[in-house]
Amino acid sequence: MNYLILLLAFLCEFMDSSLGMGYGTTLTPLLMLLGYDAIEIVPCILISELCTGILSSILHHRAGNVNLKLNSSSLKIGIFIGIISIIGCSIAGLIVISISKQIINIIIGIIVFIMGIIILLTLNKRIKFSWYKIGIIGIIASFNKLISGGGYGPIVMSGQLFSGIKTKSAIGITSIAESITCVFGLLIYIIIGQIINIDILLYLLIGAMASVPFSVYIVKKLPEKRLKIGIGIFIILLGLFTLIKTIL
Repeated sequence: MNYLILLLAFLCEFMDSSLGMGYGTTLTPLLMLLGYDAIEIVPCILISELCTGILSSILHHRAGNVNLKLNSSSLKIGIFIGIISIIGCSIAGLIVISISKQIINIIIGIIVFIMGIIILLTLNKRIKFSWYKIGIIGIIASFNKLISGGGYGPIVMSGQLFSGIKTKSAIGITSIAESITCVFGLLIYIIIGQIINIDILLYLLIGAMASVPFSVYIVKKLPEKRLKIGIGIFIILLGLFTLIKTIL
């Protein structure tokens, strides 16, 4: 089973680093199907995404997919989303034990689905950048991240596209923002006394880290418009997947 976890981590992270989303959203329910509890899965996903997010940010920058130099707008946006995610993580931390995850997942599934549709409908439109929209998106995404281990990338990616950020830059920005968010989320799980499952974590790290260079290469080669169409379609599918697995 450990090698299956490694393979799943590789595939899910390949998808995540290529599209800016899908790792936790897809991997969490898959690991639950293997018999693991969500409460032990989420901290391991947070640690693995912290590491892969840092690596992905560096490699996307080196490949020219995003400019993350000091004082660059992309770096400022990534740090802003990551820091404002403290609010979402804090709210989720207060209710992570008692909240009805089914209700949250249904709401997030609907939001993600609608965002995917809007991305496709606004494919050829130029949208003005908005710090306000980016901030709200960061809070919602981080709340869902701490509750379920997933749902961060689709919301942050679509939120950036709504705010006029180019697709390839948005993928790199999401990586750095998610890394910062994972730090805060992990601290909350440590505070509430959650023990880290080393067996799960080790294979998640190996599989996920190995896939990042391949993902970065794919992003560099794909045309911007095709990448955006792929992201829109994938976000719709993730929204449907979230709703179906929650309801059923």
